[in-house]
Amino acid sequence: MTKSRLIFDDSRKLDVITLGRVAIDFNPDPQQYYRPLSQVTTYHRYVGGSPANIAVGLARLGKAVGFVGKAANDEFGRYVTEYLQSQGVDVTGLTKCAGNEKTGLAFTEILSETESSILMYRDRVADMALDVEDIDEAYIASAKMLVISGTSLAAQPSRNAALKALSLAHKNGVTVVFDIDYRPTSWPDLREVPIYYSLVAQRSNIILGSRDEFNITERLLLQGNEDDGASARYWFSQNAEMIVIKHGKEGSNAFLASGEMYRVKPFPVKLLKSFGGGDGYAAALLCGLLEGWALEDALSRASASAAMLVASKCCSDDMPTMDALLAFEAEQKQAHGAMVKREDIG
Repeated sequence: MTKSRLIFDDSRKLDVITLGRVAIDFNPDPQQYYRPLSQVTTYHRYVGGSPANIAVGLARLGKAVGFVGKAANDEFGRYVTEYLQSQGVDVTGLTKCAGNEKTGLAFTEILSETESSILMYRDRVADMALDVEDIDEAYIASAKMLVISGTSLAAQPSRNAALKALSLAHKNGVTVVFDIDYRPTSWPDLREVPIYYSLVAQRSNIILGSRDEFNITERLLLQGNEDDGASARYWFSQNAEMIVIKHGKEGSNAFLASGEMYRVKPFPVKLLKSFGGGDGYAAALLCGLLEGWALEDALSRASASAAMLVASKCCSDDMPTMDALLAFEAEQKQAHGAMVKREDIG
């Protein structure tokens, strides 16, 4: 079995720092599933935002995780900060807003087992107030890996803060992971998306995203491309060592710069919602890379974690522990066989 060529400095205090959005998800009470938001009257509140979910997922899997971002200076800001702390996430880099920015909100709509959506409130949100002065070089250098969320690039001052963190990660030998995480409601000008996405992707070691997100990132570079292999070859010609392109219910394709490709099938579960799986996938995959698992195992457990999340009622609270993840994967593999197939593509 193949292992990643990524090498991590075990002397560093933190395994991973995630940077970007921490928000609040309001999910319908289970008794009010399968109806539009206009008819939902009762919700359950959870911490959300992809970088926050990934941080919680990694902490649940036993990794030392830090978070860099901004929290509103109010009760909701206190709630998200205290929640991350309760999950074992270091919040040294999560600072309070000086202004009256508010925590971003997401109301989730579950219409059927295959149809769900998210209504996001993103006007003057706290996470986009992250400033260059909030990025501390010593803190970035204390981690083996930095995860940058694409949403953090949507507007200033967060964009410059993320770019500063990217430069400091390069300076200090920190592996950079770009989670494309495209949220159009966060962008004042959609024409800017491929400019900044490609800028960060060109300096990232690992890039994660859906096929649609890669299309957006590549709009100025590989216009019209829909081929995963062509995408991987381009990013390998830049700085990338690993590319993961997700295709929803069809699974995902993972590529290594050394020439291997892995086709990853999704574990068959009864879907509850269509969101959250990508965050579970990222947490388990990055944990596997840090642990030095064989890539087949890391990708299998990433797929297993994604399946657990899309079958669950929420994201952050339902991130699996290591014991739960391994038990689920073993049960599913016994029932359905291996979900990862390796191919050599040269």
